[in-house]
Amino acid sequence: MFKLQKRLNQWQKSIKICAFSLAALTPMACAAEKIIYVPIDNRPVNLAQAVYPVKKLGYDVVTPPDELLGSWNRSGNPDELWHWLQKEAPGAKAAVLSTDSLLYGSLIDSRTHNIDSTEIRLRAEHFKTLAAAFPHLSLYGFGTIMRTPSYNFASNAFTPYYATHGAAIFRYTALTDKEETNGITRRERKELKKLKADIPAEYLADWFDRRARNYDANKLFIDFTAANVFNYFLLGCDDSAIYSQTHLESRHIKEYGKDLGKTRLTVTSGADELGMLLLSRAVNDMRNHIPFFHVAYNIGKGGETIPTYTNGKIKDDIKDAIAVVGGIEVPNPAHADMVVAVNTAYDGKTIEANTAANTVKPRRGTKPFVNMVKNYLEQGYPVGIADIACGNGADNALMEELKKENLLFRLFAYGGWNSATNSAGFMLGSGSMLKWLDTRDRYAMLTTRYLDDWAYQANVRNQVGALLPTLPGEIDGAYLGGKWQGANEKATMLISEFADKNIRLPKDYTRQNLTVRLPWHRLFECEPLFTID
Repeated sequence: MFKLQKRLNQWQKSIKICAFSLAALTPMACAAEKIIYVPIDNRPVNLAQAVYPVKKLGYDVVTPPDELLGSWNRSGNPDELWHWLQKEAPGAKAAVLSTDSLLYGSLIDSRTHNIDSTEIRLRAEHFKTLAAAFPHLSLYGFGTIMRTPSYNFASNAFTPYYATHGAAIFRYTALTDKEETNGITRRERKELKKLKADIPAEYLADWFDRRARNYDANKLFIDFTAANVFNYFLLGCDDSAIYSQTHLESRHIKEYGKDLGKTRLTVTSGADELGMLLLSRAVNDMRNHIPFFHVAYNIGKGGETIPTYTNGKIKDDIKDAIAVVGGIEVPNPAHADMVVAVNTAYDGKTIEANTAANTVKPRRGTKPFVNMVKNYLEQGYPVGIADIACGNGADNALMEELKKENLLFRLFAYGGWNSATNSAGFMLGSGSMLKWLDTRDRYAMLTTRYLDDWAYQANVRNQVGALLPTLPGEIDGAYLGGKWQGANEKATMLISEFADKNIRLPKDYTRQNLTVRLPWHRLFECEPLFTID
């Protein structure tokens, strides 16, 4: 403990020296609108795509060297991230910081680390030191409540025993959550007892111990927010369900922070959209701008939908996202900066985008939704679509109708790439800034989403997967291994063909200057890149 306190004192001393050097900067340097951004890892949607609109607005967005961030084949480096951060703090006006990266290394590291609670507390205290040394630096923090996947799965994103006991652990925590909220039946009580007996005690101990350290750190960050260390703190529930350990912990932590209100704290679903939302909040605060949103849902279940991977109604998560960016929901679309049109399934059931059920045939609600969007556009309202009828990709039926009506590039923004809150939050966050960007930049963002969310996630991903046996090289566990380069080439070819057939790309966006990368050496993420002068 003494050694850790000594390290903290050394860090405080070094950052005070760094703060002192700020006085030597010229007024011109101090006036530079510099934003520091530490993402949860280096996936494009968390890094390059999130900072794109902010940079296009003219801000100097600085991000850590790639080797310090979590990636597909390495953990992040919290200690070096802190050293980098203290060097970058002078002259910055805002810092949007992932607490997962700065405590554990990355989002994945937050699920699998073996860092003790004392070390976690030491790293957390750095936020207080940073705020004290740079009182004019607005700090925006975002973290996650650990996920509770509902299935057995083997990868470096999970603890090893999740390959054999993941589903059982999920069910065990779902029943404990339900018992605490609505009560469980006698049969469920027997099931709970059997699950506890069947799951090795050391697995449950490891699972709950790591979660407890994560939970305590998040409570500490709420305390920091109350003490004005953070201007705003955003806490997301990584992949969750209506009954799960993630949901249970979110209920308790909401209660813990209830006095702060949503002007300072939000606890909501999601993870990968959190950085985009807080970057938008930082920009809106710096511009003293309060964005207005009008929200409209598809017919049927609409806002009452509880999508896969979330633990609440989508209308509540969208209200949360609006609060995070500093916005207000308004009943009249004429008063809105953007109409948020939410495409939900009529029955409220989320299907996976890369399954046979996701066809181009209109479903109940498809044409009414497109007609609603068209009507808003014809009245001159900027419209952004949160396409959440499917999980992990676009709704093919919706996109087919938008294509037929020639509406794709009349939209203000679009999102349909991952979970419902990932898609809606990223779209809403970026959309809150688009009023200041020109048409070319807006088209660039739409093009990326259409090629990723629609072309790749909903269609090409399965095609590339089917071609893997024909490609040279060997698979490396959960990763593409020696087949990675061939998979990139196939993805580029198939996405280009899809775009030729379905997307009338803006000028200069051609298949000749398109390259597609699978940046994490697996099929799930896609990064379409254009080489444009």
